[in-house]
Amino acid sequence: MSHSPQTIIIAGGGIAGMTLAVLLKQALASGVQVVVCDPAAAEAAQKAPEDNPLRVSALAADGRRLLQGLGVWDAVSARAQAIASMEITDSALADPVRAKLLSLSGDVGAGEPFAHMLANDDVLHALAKAAVEAGVELCDARVERWLWNGAAAGSSGMARLSDGSRRQASLLVAADGARSNLRALAGIGWHGWGYGQTAIVATLAHERPHGGRAIQHFLPSGPFAILPLTGNRSSIVWTERAADVPALLAMDAEDMLTEIRRRFGLERGSLRLETWPVGAFPLALGVARRFYADGLALVGDAAHQVHPIAGQGLNLGLRDVMTLGDALVEAIRIGLPAGEMNLLRAYDRNRRADVIAMATVTDGLNRLFSSDFTPLRLIRGLGARLAGRSSVVKQMLIREAAGVGASTRD
Repeated sequence: MSHSPQTIIIAGGGIAGMTLAVLLKQALASGVQVVVCDPAAAEAAQKAPEDNPLRVSALAADGRRLLQGLGVWDAVSARAQAIASMEITDSALADPVRAKLLSLSGDVGAGEPFAHMLANDDVLHALAKAAVEAGVELCDARVERWLWNGAAAGSSGMARLSDGSRRQASLLVAADGARSNLRALAGIGWHGWGYGQTAIVATLAHERPHGGRAIQHFLPSGPFAILPLTGNRSSIVWTERAADVPALLAMDAEDMLTEIRRRFGLERGSLRLETWPVGAFPLALGVARRFYADGLALVGDAAHQVHPIAGQGLNLGLRDVMTLGDALVEAIRIGLPAGEMNLLRAYDRNRRADVIAMATVTDGLNRLFSSDFTPLRLIRGLGARLAGRSSVVKQMLIREAAGVGASTRD
């Protein structure tokens, strides 16, 4: 029995939205029409990524497997840096010695690191090219409104675009970020709070090699992450009190580098800023009250936003994509509408536990470690050292970071 192709509109051409588009089109081919609505989507396929990126992400092993299955990994692997180990240290800024609390190393499989560092633009460029090759339509307008007609119109809705046009679809996927306009228009509540912290990001070149080692150094104002990139380069994610950030951003490059050196340490020799000016973005936690509405599904930051302390924001979004994508492929193959309410409720149910768990963990870690209160420092140091003495616990932590642990399975 043949079925006419359904249309799925994805509002937002970031990594989560574009990955879902490629997954659906590759799996269903002519059985579905996939439209990505984002003015930047077509540009991502044409524009060559920069050599010294400002925004990078840690891609867990399950996300890498997803990209490999979509034929995208080979296009980005040469510019990806495997994380061979992770070290957690704790001190006040003026402390002469940085206490090493925990060191993790190991692969999740034979020759398979638990994570890789990649530039966001590299991944987007490869995904956009794969989308075009698969037959995804890239529309340079935004979705401004979504009107669900429901069963009266064959389980479909109408999207109004910023160019004045209208498109009918069986499902609209909102992948339009943490400030999702479509989520708000659907009346979906958002529970969360700001941290009063800002993340400063930059790419640095350093004299000595990093050996694939990532460092999470905890300071009273927040974590200072040093993340390995290809070559003798590292990305930093420097969490600072929001009130102190304007003065830091007003510095010239030399003074900024001096402040970075105080936190980066001397182990890797001389430093040089590869990106200027540095980037900065406020930090917050938030989770949508539900991940669906009539004919609408939320993925990525539109559904949840977590502190970058564990580097799991991108990976949570890709797990949304895997869960929703697999459900949609199965439904469409047997002729069910993509916006079928039971499917969307199941997606919400399958993703919520993982999202809440990660939000709770990252929030708790940030509160525990962003403090110079002596009893708290003693407690966190003791807990980390106990974890470091157990090979079972360390292996569990590695698997969770890779996205292949029990708590991340849907």
